[in-house]
Amino acid sequence: MKRFGYTIGVREDKLDEYRQLHAEVWPAVNAAMTACNLRNFTIFLRRFPDGKHYLFMYYEYAGDDYAADMRRLAADRDIQEWWKLTDPCQEPLTDRDPSEWWATMSEVCHND
Repeated sequence: MKRFGYTIGVREDKLDEYRQLHAEVWPAVNAAMTACNLRNFTIFLRRFPDGKHYLFMYYEYAGDDYAADMRRLAADRDIQEWWKLTDPCQEPLTDRDPSEWWATMSEVCHND
């Protein structure tokens, strides 16, 4: 099992839309993530002192070929349609790796 964490900003004018989308995640989206070996998928929201909202995503990967599963997930038609709705709500961090949409976070501590 490998753990992953990511962060991204949320556009203030899209915050309610983002919350509503995630209050009713499409079953096909959840099924695609499960089929690609993602477990304990969680998104947290926090408003920081700068007044902006940020999302923190956490999941565990339980498969054997992360790169292949992520390619399969990205190719899924339902996931692509979902991202067309969620991506406009997000504000990627300016210091993220150019290949990323969500910025990778480093695991500092984990306690089973």
